[in-house]
Amino acid sequence: MRWSERLFDPYAPARGAPPSSLAAFIRWMFGGAWPVVCLLATLSVVVGLSEAVAAWLIGWVIDEAAAGPQVFFAANGLVLAAVAGFFLLLRPALMLLSSALVSRSLGPGLFHLGVWRLHRHTLGQSLRFFEDDFTGRLAQKQMQTSSALAEVVIELVGSFSFAIAAALGALFALAGADYRLSALLLVWLTAYVALVVYFLPRVRACSRRRAEARAGLSGRLVDSLSHMATVKLFSQAGQEEDEARGALGRFRAAALAFGRTVQMFRGLLALLAGLLPVLLVGGALWYWNRGEAGPGVIAMSGFLAMRISQMSGWISFTAMNLFANVGTVEDGMHTLSPPHEIVDAADAATPPDAVGTIAFEDVVFQYGKERGGGLNGFSTLVRPGEKVALVGRSGAGKSTALSLLLRLHDVEGGRITLDGGDIRHLAQDHLRGQIAMVTQETALFNRSALDNILYGRPEATREDVITAANDAAAHDFIKELRDHKGREGYDAHLGERGVKLSGGQRQRIALARAILKDAPILVLDEATAALDSETEEAVQAALERLMHGRTVIAIAHRLSTIAHMDRILVMEAGEVVEEGTHAELLARGGLYASFWSRQSAGFIGVEAAE
Repeated sequence: MRWSERLFDPYAPARGAPPSSLAAFIRWMFGGAWPVVCLLATLSVVVGLSEAVAAWLIGWVIDEAAAGPQVFFAANGLVLAAVAGFFLLLRPALMLLSSALVSRSLGPGLFHLGVWRLHRHTLGQSLRFFEDDFTGRLAQKQMQTSSALAEVVIELVGSFSFAIAAALGALFALAGADYRLSALLLVWLTAYVALVVYFLPRVRACSRRRAEARAGLSGRLVDSLSHMATVKLFSQAGQEEDEARGALGRFRAAALAFGRTVQMFRGLLALLAGLLPVLLVGGALWYWNRGEAGPGVIAMSGFLAMRISQMSGWISFTAMNLFANVGTVEDGMHTLSPPHEIVDAADAATPPDAVGTIAFEDVVFQYGKERGGGLNGFSTLVRPGEKVALVGRSGAGKSTALSLLLRLHDVEGGRITLDGGDIRHLAQDHLRGQIAMVTQETALFNRSALDNILYGRPEATREDVITAANDAAAHDFIKELRDHKGREGYDAHLGERGVKLSGGQRQRIALARAILKDAPILVLDEATAALDSETEEAVQAALERLMHGRTVIAIAHRLSTIAHMDRILVMEAGEVVEEGTHAELLARGGLYASFWSRQSAGFIGVEAAE
C-alpha cells in the first residue's frame, strides 16, 4: 500500500495569497490533494452502502433458513459462499483501502501541506506583522490551523460520506421490507439532524473562543520563557506568574463554556440514540406479531438500529469536533491570512551584483502616522566605495533609514535607489543579497556555530567559515565551545538566540556571518557596541579589511569607531542637520561637536540623549 503515500506532493506551492473566506481558504490550503479527497469520498460512500447490504443479507439468510437446514443449504450453497466472500473479502478490502487513504495519504499529507503553505506565506510578511504579535502565538496558529483543517476535510469526506450513504442505504433496505419501518427511521433521522443543526453552531463559536484563548496562553508562556534572563535580573517571576495565571484563567473560562455546551449536546444524543432500537425493533416485532413481517425483517431492523445508533454517537462526536475545528481554523485564518504588506513588483528585477550607489531622495516614513520617529524628507547620496556614518540621538531616524534601505518597510514618500533604480522594482531577496548587515541585537539560531555563520552564504565551505571566523576574531573561542550533547567547536549548538555566548561573542559570530556573505554593501548598526576594548581593536581591524572596496553605512554611538569614516551625517528628527568629516564637524562646533565633548569612554553622554 506504499503507493498511497505518494498520491500528492506535500511540498507543492500554493497559488497566490490565502483567501479570507473559509471555503476559499480550504481550497487554497489543500490544492493539489483534491483528487485523493474525492477518491476517499467515493470509497466512503461505497463502504457506507455496504452496511445496508450487510443488513439485507443477514435478513435474507434468516428468512431462507426458516425453510429448514436441508432445503436451505441445498438451494443456497453458492449464494452463501458469495455472502461469505462479501463479509470476508470485499468489505474488508474496501475498508483497508479507505484506511490507507486516511492514515497514509491524507492524514499526514494534508497537515504537512497546510503547515508548509502557511509557513511560506508567514515568512513573506513584513517586519511590522511580526512586531505586532507573539512569535509563539504565530507558530501555534500555523500548527493548530493546519491540524484542525486536515481533520475537517478528512472527517467531512470520510466519516460524513460514510454516514450519509449508510443512512440512505438503511432507508432503502427498510423500505424494501416494510415502508412503515423506513418512515420510522426517517422521523428519527429528522430529529437527529435538527438536534445537530441546533447545537453545532454553538459548539463552533465556543471552539473559536477556546482556540483564541489557547493561542494567547501559548504566546504568553513563550514570551516569558524566551526572556528568562530579564525575568530573573529584574526579579519579576511574580509578575510573570500573574500574567500566566490571567491567561490560564481566560483559557479555563473558554474551555468550561465549551465543555458545558458539549455535555448537553452529548446527553441529548445519547437519549436519541437509545430511542432508535425501540422504534425499529419494536415496530418490526409489532408487524411480525400481526403476521405482516418475517423474522428476517426483525433481524435486519435490529442490525440497522444498532449500527445507526452506534454511528449516530460517533458521527455526532465527529461533527462536534468538526465544528470545533472549524472554529479553530477561522481563528487561525484571521491571524495568518492577511496579504503581504511588502511584495515584489510583477516585473521585479534581479540585476548583477550592485556597484553600490545608494540614494535617499526626500524620503518620508512615519510608521503610518501612528507613532513618532521615522524620517522627514531625508536625502543623501552614498557613492560606490564610500563609507558613511549616521549619528544622532535615539529616535533621530538612523535605524529607520537602514530598515527602509533593506526594504523591511516601504517608504511613505520619496524613494530609495540602488545604482539608479528604485529598490521597490528589485526582488526583495536580491536586494538583501547585495547587503551584509551586522546589527546591535545579534540574531543567532539554536544551531551550530558553523550553521550560524553559513547563514551568510550557505554554499560556502567549512574552510571559508573558519577564515571568516578568524577575520572576526571568533575562531579562538569557537574552538573551545561544547554543548550539552557533547558537540564541540564549530559543531556545538549555541542555545536559543545564542544564549550560551557572551554579548561580544554573539556579535563576533554575526560579524563572521557578514564577512562570509561578501556582499558589495555593508551595513553596521552598533557592530562593536558589545565588545571589550581589546576585542574591539581586533574586530575593528577586521572591519577595516571588510570595508575595503565596499559601500558602507554605519550607525554608532561610540563616536571613536566612526571617526575615520569618509563622511558623517548628523541626524535630528528624521533629517540631516550636519554633514562632513569628523574634523570638519568638530571645527564647526555644532551638534556633533557637542556629542563628542560629552562622551564618556566613547559614548554619547546622557545629557545629549535626553
